[in-house]
Amino acid sequence: MSYAIELILLRQLASYLATPVFVVDVDGTLVYYNEGAEDLLGRRFEDTAEMARDTWLAAFAPSDDLGSPLPIERNPLLIALAERREAHQALLITGLDKKIRRIEATAFPVEGQDGKLVGAVSVFWETPG
Repeated sequence: MSYAIELILLRQLASYLATPVFVVDVDGTLVYYNEGAEDLLGRRFEDTAEMARDTWLAAFAPSDDLGSPLPIERNPLLIALAERREAHQALLITGLDKKIRRIEATAFPVEGQDGKLVGAVSVFWETPG
């Protein structure tokens, strides 16, 4: 599949970062997560590859502190895509290894040189609790 140059460059940058990074295209398709994210997500990216939005939402099952599914309007990555603004949220995710982890996630939209939305990025980390 062909991606905007901005997403290609973000993928390259993310590959050098130790902080977990998750990159989606304008449709919400997961196009990359870096090595730093692999432990939290429970599998290497090379073993999962791209995932459609509904697939990764089901796989990682983002939820609130009580374990209730996180509404789309509170998911930072989906806020970044829908509202073209940054967002932050504490949440629980279930890794592909079936372990539940508490994380904090900050997401922001990515625009191309023409000002059109090309995707979004989430930077996240595990928190105690």
